[in-house]
Amino acid sequence: MFSLSNLPPIALAKVSAIVYRAPIAEPVQTSFGLMYDRPALMVMLEDHDGICAWGEVWCNFPTVGAEHRARILDNIVAPILLSKTWASPQQVFTALTQALHILSLQSGEPGPIAQVIAGIDIALWDLIGKKLQQPLWQVFNGTPTIQVYASGINPSNPEKIAQQKWTEGYRAFKLKVGFGAKRDLANLAQLRSLLGADIPIMLDANQAWSPQEALEHIQQLAVHNPFWIEEPIAADSPLSTWQELATHSPIPLAAGENMRGLPEFNNAIESNAFAILQPDMAKWGGFSAGVLLAQTIINRKKMFCPHWLGGGIGLVASMHLKASANTFGFVEVDANPNPLRELLAPQIPHMNQGKITLGSLPGLGITPDLAALKEFQVPHYF
Repeated sequence: MFSLSNLPPIALAKVSAIVYRAPIAEPVQTSFGLMYDRPALMVMLEDHDGICAWGEVWCNFPTVGAEHRARILDNIVAPILLSKTWASPQQVFTALTQALHILSLQSGEPGPIAQVIAGIDIALWDLIGKKLQQPLWQVFNGTPTIQVYASGINPSNPEKIAQQKWTEGYRAFKLKVGFGAKRDLANLAQLRSLLGADIPIMLDANQAWSPQEALEHIQQLAVHNPFWIEEPIAADSPLSTWQELATHSPIPLAAGENMRGLPEFNNAIESNAFAILQPDMAKWGGFSAGVLLAQTIINRKKMFCPHWLGGGIGLVASMHLKASANTFGFVEVDANPNPLRELLAPQIPHMNQGKITLGSLPGLGITPDLAALKEFQVPHYF
């Protein structure tokens, strides 16, 4: 377990939000809609010593999500950050969460506000790592080698994407389902035939089904031995409904990307409905809550597999978060083309046989390619 003692103080001189949008040839498909471009909201912090640090805010939906959250960061959060010297990122996380709680209720936007706080937290820990001259996996007493899987494999010609990702070194894969029973089953059968019996194939339904539909689909899909089924029903379904589904499901249930706050996660863990928990650190928690949550998940004998679908900064942060856990599990790496993945994190480590070993550079160990990113930058959010 890491300690908050002896951390260098944080005195920020500059807080910036930068929005990017990259066009893509093929939309990213989910059961609830399409993504026609790849957005990213980058957080840039600079302290009075001139050290720059980076974070990323989840912003995929709605289509104006990145610009909206950037305005929240600029107009509401930045003045608080610049108002004083802070003892630790965790102090900032707690102070922002408390200071913005009533606003989040009044505006009906607890999610976007939590996402901005999370992106700030990621950047603050990057700053701490740089001040300590240690990579974050080391700051959190982790081990640098982690397992990854190729995520977001679309229902159109999934075998082509899987073959490409296999060639790149992936040894676990996640298929999108929720596009009709016949199509889902055919796609899964094709991947199982291509990859063999022992390769983990996860499924993600993106909340596509009612509880009864979920059970029917799961029973059909189970014949091909999926590693897990993710969000087969609405994320806010009562825990009793999740427990009932888990009791009858031959496939382990996974969820967490749409959970927010320790009480919700603790209730989910205590329910024993979920074999796999997938918090998204750029939606809620950052490192300040995420590292402790990971240990709670592990201590309760659940699998900890961070969720991520965005740019490169959040991806690398998720890798460091997973590395802090020192246990089996996977980090999600989007299989779809996204130039903001590589340009925001040009130093993403090389993968070998489904594993990545994080380096020794301080903090997140990455520096965005700002010059190459310029063509994708949205000029001050319209």
